[in-house]
Amino acid sequence: MGYTALYRKFRPDSFASVKGQDHIVKTLKNQIMADRIGHAYLFCGTRGTGKTTVAKILAKAVNCEHPVDGNPCGECETCKAIAAGTSMNVIEIDAASNNGVDNIREIREEVAYSPTTGKYKVYIIDEVHMLSIGAFNALLKTLEEPPSYVIFILATTEAHKIPITILSRCQRYDFKRISINTISSRLMELMEKENVEVEERAIRYIAKKADGSMRDALSLLDQCIAFYLGQKLTYDHVLDVLGAVDTEVFSRFLREILKNDVAQVMKHLEELVMQGRELGQFVSDFTWYLRNLLLLKSSEELEEVLDVSSDNLVLLKEEAGMVREDTLIRFIRVFSELSGQMKFSGSKRVLLEVALIKLCRPQMETDEVSLLERIRMLEKKLESGMIAVRQTPPGQRMQVPDHGTGEDAFFGGLDIPGDGNGASGMDALSFEEKAAPEDLQRVMSMWPSIVAQTTGRFKMTLISAVPKYNAAGEDNRLFVVFSDFMGERYANDPEAKKQLETIISGRLGKEVEVKMVLPDEEHLAPGRLAKINVSDGLSKIHADIEIEE
Repeated sequence: MGYTALYRKFRPDSFASVKGQDHIVKTLKNQIMADRIGHAYLFCGTRGTGKTTVAKILAKAVNCEHPVDGNPCGECETCKAIAAGTSMNVIEIDAASNNGVDNIREIREEVAYSPTTGKYKVYIIDEVHMLSIGAFNALLKTLEEPPSYVIFILATTEAHKIPITILSRCQRYDFKRISINTISSRLMELMEKENVEVEERAIRYIAKKADGSMRDALSLLDQCIAFYLGQKLTYDHVLDVLGAVDTEVFSRFLREILKNDVAQVMKHLEELVMQGRELGQFVSDFTWYLRNLLLLKSSEELEEVLDVSSDNLVLLKEEAGMVREDTLIRFIRVFSELSGQMKFSGSKRVLLEVALIKLCRPQMETDEVSLLERIRMLEKKLESGMIAVRQTPPGQRMQVPDHGTGEDAFFGGLDIPGDGNGASGMDALSFEEKAAPEDLQRVMSMWPSIVAQTTGRFKMTLISAVPKYNAAGEDNRLFVVFSDFMGERYANDPEAKKQLETIISGRLGKEVEVKMVLPDEEHLAPGRLAKINVSDGLSKIHADIEIEE
């Protein structure tokens, strides 16, 4: 006999061997043991989650001559006939190719005849959503009042396409996606039976790639074993067969994108192409990597759902402090759009290169998030001394030539008026016109770099916080107003307060008292907001900027 694929060879033959659907298995077993079997069932769920398998087990269990705790014995003639597909009592119909009214009329005629052996005739209709409207209508009456010896089991991946009149006549069971841990343990168990040596890391990657489908996981595993037949199946082997990319590569890509290093990003993409990596798979996996970063930044309690190794988790935490949430959302948006475009494109590499350049060059886009990215890039260059802003005498404007494209020309062709007191127009953009105490002005001008010196969750919370001051000079405290309830844990935390005051003192050379408040306590922070308004502030900028190499 020829080779049997793993998903067929190890298909469960009893409720006990079904993995990941305990809520359904327990209910069906209880019905069988209590003899409360329904006349129509609807099994819904994504591919490979066990709908048809459970349907066949149920068909065996209701006809088994010697059931054990609701499970079929697997030894009687009825069980053997059903397992071999020769039983006249179990009729499987593929609605994708038998979806007409005539096909359903044949069923209506057949149900009039009682089973020759066993108790029930079981009709398993797979992909039932493919039936035509006429076929559904023809099925209605039979489905509602079938003979006592007939059971209908309908299986579908798209329950929303089934008429409500059909749904209301069935007991509905929703099959969940199977967890990565459940798939991994099942695959490891089967590999021991097959005497195949395999790395646990390789198995977990296959389980993750299967996206909740046990059948997909077994098919992928079969493919990998066949390629490296007789060898130990390693993580690198799985990546090679599936055309996937290691997590460390994603980390390297992200860091280079954050540095806006287009040349290095293109160089590493060329390496991936020469290694034969599937670009569509790269886009999908990199989007997942960005998703993990976003979840990690959103809450420390979400670490358990990331499904990454402890080493990679350390790397993710480090990168989470390097990038803002809105930046990650922009990255995910660009790559999600790219994923849809690549499915129907003959120039996948070109589309991917354009998307990567977009990530490195936010000035290519005009949405608000991209504008904020451009402003942050300029702030970093101002702090590092890479950009020099020339001031003009009072009442004069200094024009600058267009410097071309890129972040170097973000304010190209504009000018900044001076105010005669040593403050440039850039200061006028960043702060309200009414002056604050001099020290607090300096602190607020350095605010992005001050936040960058903080650590951990406190740093992530401060990124969206807003510094305020008393415009009348009656209170020399710096008020930090958190944007949401996430700041509640720090509002009265003396250690967080001390950390922030120490950083400010080190930068300013003077002691500044900090008061952290929640949004609903904003009345405690009198003064005027100091921030950049992206939507209308850009139209008011007059800048003369030089880029110092």
